[in-house]
This record gives sequence, C-alpha cells and structure tokens, in this order.
Amino acid sequence: MKDFGIILNGSAHSVSGTFDVLNPADGSLVGRAPGAGVEELNAAVAAAAQAFPAWSALSDEDRKAACHAAAAKIEEHSEELAELLTREQGKPLNGLGSRFELGGAGAWAHYTADLEMPVKVLQDNNEGRVELHRKPIGVVGSITPWNWPVMIAVWHILPAIRAGNTVVNKPAPQTPLSTLRMVELMNEVLPAGVVNCVSGDDALGKAMSEHEGIGKIIFTGSCATGKKVMASASETLKRLTLELGGNDAGIVLPDVDPRQIAEGLFWGAFINSGQTCAALKRLYVHEDVHDAVCEELVAFARNIPMGNGLDENSILGPVQNREQFQIVANLVSEAMAGGGTVLMGADPDGGDSLFYPVTILSDMKNGDRLVDEEQFGPALPIVRYSDIDEAIRMANDNPNGLGGSVWSNDIERAKEIAGRMECGSVWINRHGTIQPNAPFGGVKNSGVGVEFGEEGLFENTNIQTVFC
Repeated sequence: MKDFGIILNGSAHSVSGTFDVLNPADGSLVGRAPGAGVEELNAAVAAAAQAFPAWSALSDEDRKAACHAAAAKIEEHSEELAELLTREQGKPLNGLGSRFELGGAGAWAHYTADLEMPVKVLQDNNEGRVELHRKPIGVVGSITPWNWPVMIAVWHILPAIRAGNTVVNKPAPQTPLSTLRMVELMNEVLPAGVVNCVSGDDALGKAMSEHEGIGKIIFTGSCATGKKVMASASETLKRLTLELGGNDAGIVLPDVDPRQIAEGLFWGAFINSGQTCAALKRLYVHEDVHDAVCEELVAFARNIPMGNGLDENSILGPVQNREQFQIVANLVSEAMAGGGTVLMGADPDGGDSLFYPVTILSDMKNGDRLVDEEQFGPALPIVRYSDIDEAIRMANDNPNGLGGSVWSNDIERAKEIAGRMECGSVWINRHGTIQPNAPFGGVKNSGVGVEFGEEGLFENTNIQTVFC
C-alpha cells in the first residue's frame, strides 16, 4: 500500500507521521497520507513565498501556458486520478462520479488558464490618465473539502496561480490522496514552489488561517467552520473567499409536467449522493401537482443503482464518512417520528455500511430539522404549498443562501420568482449546473465572495490605482 508525501517545493516529501485513508464503500485501506504539522506548513509557506517573485514576474503569456500545461497533466492522468478518487471518496467511476469530476477539472483548468486581467482605464483626458491594475496577493492558502476534492482544488488553485499568486493547499483529511497526487503531477510542469500541498488534521487548517505568511484564504466547507476561518484570519486581515453550506430550495409551480421534470429534480438533489453544497436540499411543490411530482420522482429514483464505486454499473455511492452518515440518519429518523411520510428509502442496511439509500419524504414543513438544516446526504424533504408568496417566504426563511431553483413552463413567471429568492444562484428547470464562466457564491451565511469566471479570478488580486 502506497505511502503518500506532502508536495513541497516541487516534489514529494515524507513526514514522520501518517494516517490511514479508508474506502467508504468497504472500509479497505486506500493509502497512508502524511500527517503534516506546523513545521511542514511553515516550510510550504516559505517555499511558496520564495517562488512568488519569479512566478508573479512571468509574462502573462508564459503564465497562461504554464497553467494550460498543468491542466493537460490532469487530463493525461484522469483515469488514474478518477480511480484514486473513487477509492477514497466513494463516488462511482461512472455517472456524475469520478470520471465526470476529472473531466470537469481538466476543462475548468483550461478555461481558467485563458482568463485575462487587462488594465482598466478609468480616465484619460486633459486632467490626466487613471488606470486600474490588478496585482497578485502573494501566498494563497487553499482549504478544500471531501465531497468534490479534485474539482474544488482546481477551483481554488488555478485562479490563484493564473493571477500570479503561489499556493499552499490543504485537502480534507478524509480525501487527501487524489489531491496530493494531482498537485504532484502539476509540479512536473510548474516551477518549484508555485503549488504546494500539505495534508493533516483540522488543526492544520486553523494554523493556515492564522499564518502571517499567507495573504489570502479560500475555503470551501461548512458554515460553522467558515466562521472559524474568518475569525482566525482576522488577526492578519487576510483576504477571504468562503464558499459555505447551502440549504437550497426548489419551488415547483402548478403548470409543470411532473414526468418531464423528474429527472432534473432527482439529479439536482442526489448528485454525489446529495453530498454537494449546491444540491437541491428541500423541495416546495404546489398542491395541484404535489402527488404526481412525488410519484414521478420516486419512479425515476427507483431505477438508479447504488453500490461500490469501482463497479462500472454503480451510479450512486456511499456517504463518505460515518459522521455524515449519522447526521443524515438522525435527521430522517426525526422527520419520520414527526409525521413525515417516507415515499422511498429510510432503511439503511445497518452495521458498518455507509450506504444510505435514496430517501424521499413528503408531508414535511418548515420547522422540521430535515427541512431547516442542511442534510448533505441522500434524503430529500418535500413540502406541499398552495400560495406562491408563501412558498417564496418558506424558501427564504433560512440562514443559508447558496442556490435555488424554480420549475415551470412559464419562463418569464419563473424568472420573476427567481428574482425574489434570497440566494447567490438560481436555476430555472434545473438545479446546480455550475459553469466556469458564471460567478458562483452565496449570500447570508453561505459565504463571502465568488468563484469562477472573471469575477472569481479578480478575487485573487489586489487593486492598484495608477494616476499618470
């Protein structure tokens, strides 16, 4: 079984301590990850700081070419990374699983490499010329989660280095191996020290957010942890991008064809077995179509196979870890005890298995914990409504505001309702389909700042105004 090393100053290095990474599908040992501490973090920050002057001074075309080369490395090794990702995260190779994630990571990296930061002329007249320049921050600290570990690492790393920064990444301790390997591959074509990767426990993330040598933190994860990152980063006034939890609401209008929308509803809610920040977490359905929507959604869901991700026939996999499994199980059990009607699922195998079945419940309401809290797993509560204003009020009655969706045959009516939803992204007749040219971020407790596209790239810069 392979022991992995931290990626420091261009190459892999062993550390004194390691920890086991297990396959959530069967509990088997995938590999041993390095348990880095503050000493290794300091070395990684020093390597990134040393690499920064030369990297930031590269011509724009040379830095763009290097980013494309890093993207090509991801593509070249996509099958190797996909298999490693499946083993440690649990998601299937097929469907919207590991091969999908690696394909997206490569394409996203190439798109980001082509983004530009031109000088913006604010004034050019007889009173003088004023220019807005965007300059790299320095060392960027990246803390990534366990649900989409490779893709989100690309979302963090590529914009940072494209803007001229250097990076220290810390992957989640549940899924560090695919990220360590990806960063190792990127270092085959990037200058030493531009991208470094250290794995360890949660204390390492706190040390990163406090570190005086890191100028910005980008964090993807829970709201509770994001608040801790923000607090610990305040002492050094770090720049921050926080993409935090979501409890995305979908609103189904009475004019829909239930059979036509069933597939979109299912994948909006159950992509990656529901372990996605911008997944559909609660669904409000008009009483006129409520029963038909429930029936069609259940009919579609019953045909989706769940199993070990290495099985080419699997489309959904397990919950990644025991803690998250228990959160889902507890919320569903409480919903059932409170009067929720189980339309399917809610009966896990028990024992050590982390496979939680696709679960759909009706007769739910705001105030039920399964509706009010982010379950982050394969369980969808459905709430019946009669008045659209009440549905919008219920959808907005939540501290989170990452995404939302409206389902209707009347696009203009759907857009009007979308404009009243308190969330960073709204989809019409789909849910969660992010893309690299569209800014993505939350409002309320769902985060600070945005990722993707030009706006996301600019988050990795400081503004310098030049008066000529």
